[in-house]
This record gives sequence, structure tokens and C-alpha cells, in this order.
Amino acid sequence: MTVLAKGVQAAEPVLSNSAPVDIALAERLFDELRRRTGTNRGITRTSYGLGEQIAHDMVRREARKLGLEVKTDPGCNLYMTMKGRDEGPGIFIGSHLDSVPMGGNFDGAAGVLLGLSVISGYVRAGIRPPRDITVMAIRAEESTWFGASYIGSRAALGRLTGSELDKVKRSSDQISLGAAIDAAGGDTEFLRSGKSWLDPKNIAMFIEAHIEQGPVLVEKQIPIGIVTGIRGSFRYREAKCIGVYAHSGATPREYRSDAVRAASALVVELDKAWDELQAEGADLVVTFGQFSTDASEAAFSKIAGKLSFALDVRSQEPETLSKMQAIVSDAVTRIEAEHRVKFELGRLTDSKAAKMDDAIVASLAGLAKEHGIEAQTMACGAGHDAAVFADAGVPTGMVFIRNANGSHNPDEQMEIADFAEAARLVSALCLDPPLKA
Repeated sequence: MTVLAKGVQAAEPVLSNSAPVDIALAERLFDELRRRTGTNRGITRTSYGLGEQIAHDMVRREARKLGLEVKTDPGCNLYMTMKGRDEGPGIFIGSHLDSVPMGGNFDGAAGVLLGLSVISGYVRAGIRPPRDITVMAIRAEESTWFGASYIGSRAALGRLTGSELDKVKRSSDQISLGAAIDAAGGDTEFLRSGKSWLDPKNIAMFIEAHIEQGPVLVEKQIPIGIVTGIRGSFRYREAKCIGVYAHSGATPREYRSDAVRAASALVVELDKAWDELQAEGADLVVTFGQFSTDASEAAFSKIAGKLSFALDVRSQEPETLSKMQAIVSDAVTRIEAEHRVKFELGRLTDSKAAKMDDAIVASLAGLAKEHGIEAQTMACGAGHDAAVFADAGVPTGMVFIRNANGSHNPDEQMEIADFAEAARLVSALCLDPPLKA
């Protein structure tokens, strides 16, 4: 087995009668994406920028070679459709083609290229699926660029606001979201109307394949994950603990208003609550992703008068998120009194948990067993476009592909053999979908 590019290993195309897929196409496109949107250290495909546009142009080219119907919507999302045998709502396979700055080659792109691999497999095998199959290349999923999540999928479903179009700026150049969409060939006038370009009733199911961005599948040595739900969250991105700067040697413990000690007490309190709720069977993750004193004021011999931090709490269960919000509020009140400090948590942002469709999860699990594909069901901790479709009432499923070295970094490493297993599974699902009457 030869190495084509970092993290991608060559394999013969997989073309079986039961679940045909064209892996050679995906290998070629992964390699081209790396060459055209990467540097010697990482991939950058800016939302509504050059790298993302290159990726969209590449998959559009391949779709036309396959004879697919190609369309774009006012948000510049790309739709590549193979006609099915029967009338009725179609099947969507979708993910995003943008990346974080200096990211990896597989985050998002794996899902789009998997969809093309499935359709190309059908074309080469002379198979016409039971329903229309559309591969959707979604714009601007990564919130790092515009500070807003799921821009492309929300645009397709009429959920992007005029305020976001005007006020949200791209981090790299301060261009407004609306101006960036128009520059890419979109139609912000339509988006401002709040109309949905996609009708959820015309989508039988939405399937997103994605690399796993955590270590679970790697640690368990299992190639495929079948997602049961996407965690919702609440976040304080710009929180502060305010105390009083004072001399480190001259201020006794009982007179201190130490922001570091107080914020650390909050970390300990929430970690204890996480441990207790998890022991009760709750799904929960708690992260203090930023935690720092002010370098311009803090010093070796000063009690810290200010500490900034970010808190990210996620769960599949709305009731667990509510419990944690109450725990945070109670802990903050008690710690303020005990440590003579003030917490300024700042703006609260949140996202809804998204449950994957039970019938799709069961079908994927059954097909994995039938085709000899090792898989396990699991929760999804990161946000994905699939959550937007699930919230819109579309039956939704997700397939994770094992990926080493985490994600949002240049060292993402997905084995092409695992990608092929995921493609076989999605191909089998599209040929025998659990369609609702």
C-alpha cells in the first residue's frame, strides 16, 4: 500500500454489487485538495474564500463528469443530484468544504467526497438508486471565520438573519458575511427574506459522514461510529472573575480577593458536578478552554485582581444542561461570597441538542452487521450541519470515520480503508433506506 499524501493511503477501488463505491475518485480528490489548498503545514479553506471556492469548483467538475444535475442556492451551497427510480423525497449526503486556519484535509471534505464516491460507484456499476440522491457541499460550517455556526446549512433552510449578514465580520479581513456571500455569487436579498430554499418535506433523510474529532474510535480500535445524537451546549466565551490586586506578601488569606483562587474553586466545583452527574448516567462534558490572568497587570508578587476564562458545557440531554446551568449559578454565588470576588460571565450562547433518527441509526447498525463492518453507536460532542437538518424535522443520521491525532490541526489522519468502510455503509443505506410512509 503506497502513501499518496500525508494521512491518505492508496487502496484499490471498492466495487461490490451490494454496496458499490468508487474510492479511487476520493483518493484523487483528497490529494488534489491537499495540493491546492494546503501549505507545508496545514490546510486553509476560508469560508467564502479562495480555498473553499477551489474545493467547490473541484467537486462541481467531478459531478458534471458523472452526469449529475448541478445547482447552487442563494447561500452558495452546491447540490449534485443523481436521479432515482421512484418519485418522492430524495436522500441528501452532505458536509462542508471549508476548514479552520491551518487545519486538516479531512474535516468536512471526507463527507462530501464520500457522497461522490457513492454516486460514482452506482454510475460505474450501472445501478440507479430508489430515490434521487443529492450530494450537498455546504458552505461556511466552521465558526472560526465569522463567529457564527452552520452558516451554509442555515442559509439553505431560511435561518440566517439579516443582522448576521450585516454585522458578522470575517476574522481574517473584517469583510461582512453578506458581502462575502455576494462576492462568492450568492443572493443576500433572498436570504434576507427568511425564505427556505430547501423544503424539509422534500428530504427523505440527510446523512452526514465525518471524521471523528475525538479519540474514541482510535482507542477502541473500531473504524466506524454510528452517531445517536449531537450534543447541545451552553457557553460563556468571555467570562471574568474580578478580585482586587494586592501585595502577595502583605495581604493575609482572610483579606484577599484572589481572582485565581476563586476561578479555580469554580473549576473544582464544576468538575465535581460533572463526575457526579456522569456517575448517575448523564451524558456530559465540561471544558474551561481558556484560563488566564492579564499579562499587562499580573506579576510574580501580586495577588491576581482579574482572571479571564471560557466555559463550554455540552450534553445530549436538555435536562442535564439545565442542571448544569443551575449548578454554575449556585457555585458562582457561593464562591463570590467566600472569596470576596465578582464573576462577570458575559453573554450566554447555546445550541440545541440534536437527536439522530432512530430508524436511520437502527438501519445503519443492521447494515454494518450485514456487511461485516465493525461499528459502534456513540454520541457526537462537536457541532455539525446535521444538527440543523435534524432541528428542521429532517430524518437525520451521521457516520463517524476513525481519525487519529484529533481534528482542527494539520495532523488529522484518516485511513482510506476506514473511509471505504464508511462509504460502503452509506451506499448500502441509500439502496435500502428506511423511508417513512
